[in-house]
Amino acid sequence: MGSDDAVTRVFDAVAATAPEVRGNLAGRRSYLDAENPSGESVLDADVYADDLLEERLTAVDGVGAYASEEREDVVEVGEGLSVTCDPLDGSSNLKPNNTMGTIVGVYDAPLPAAGRDLVAAAFVLYGPITTMAVARDGTPTEYLVTGDGTREELRDVELPDDPVVYGFGGRVPDWPADFESYAREVESELKLRYGGAMIGDVNQVLTYGGVFAYPALESNPNGKLRLQFEGTPIGYIVEAAGGASSDGERSLLDVEPTELHQRTPVYVGNREFVDRLEAALA
Repeated sequence: MGSDDAVTRVFDAVAATAPEVRGNLAGRRSYLDAENPSGESVLDADVYADDLLEERLTAVDGVGAYASEEREDVVEVGEGLSVTCDPLDGSSNLKPNNTMGTIVGVYDAPLPAAGRDLVAAAFVLYGPITTMAVARDGTPTEYLVTGDGTREELRDVELPDDPVVYGFGGRVPDWPADFESYAREVESELKLRYGGAMIGDVNQVLTYGGVFAYPALESNPNGKLRLQFEGTPIGYIVEAAGGASSDGERSLLDVEPTELHQRTPVYVGNREFVDRLEAALA
């Protein structure tokens, strides 16, 4: 079977696993005495979702490697595609019961791999309903994930031409001056929508148009988000929807990774706002 069939099987496995992940979050809201490779505290739910997705995705015919934000090294299982995962993006939102998601990248290259090696990307959104956005062959499509883990197509995803919302992460006093000046312009033009889970905030941008940023910070010039697990898959989806992505200088898909858990500033949304962002930071 070709890689295209393997991509379909990967996303079918993610959709089939999503109801199980969602259904078992209630008793996993406490932090463990552990940190992930990025030094962040880990919830019981993070480990549960990572273990479940690793089991299901490494069993997919055509998958050769699995890596996630929650584990130090790549799990090698043979020849085939490399799958990356942020098992529970925004898991700190579990305590107040807000939106979270699962982000998946499918690379036709060994890890760490560049965004141009992506053949597809997807995210599951655990909101009032469970949806899944899948981008491959230049077309992002949104699905409803049913209780039995099947996908029902809802719509092709296209970034609206008239931007409405923005969401910027990081503490404002930690923003560099050039980004703060850009943010002040944007907040006079768009409405704030920020929920503390990147995937929820990016989905707001995909739905209403606008811009999302988790910028470089004074305390961390490389930002907070991980290139391999968050930056490039989300950049791939937003660009497929007609938008743009950037690390402040170039498309996120053009950033060459040097390590698996590399961090990066992330800016995605309508091209006008990403272009203005790059000009502001130049």
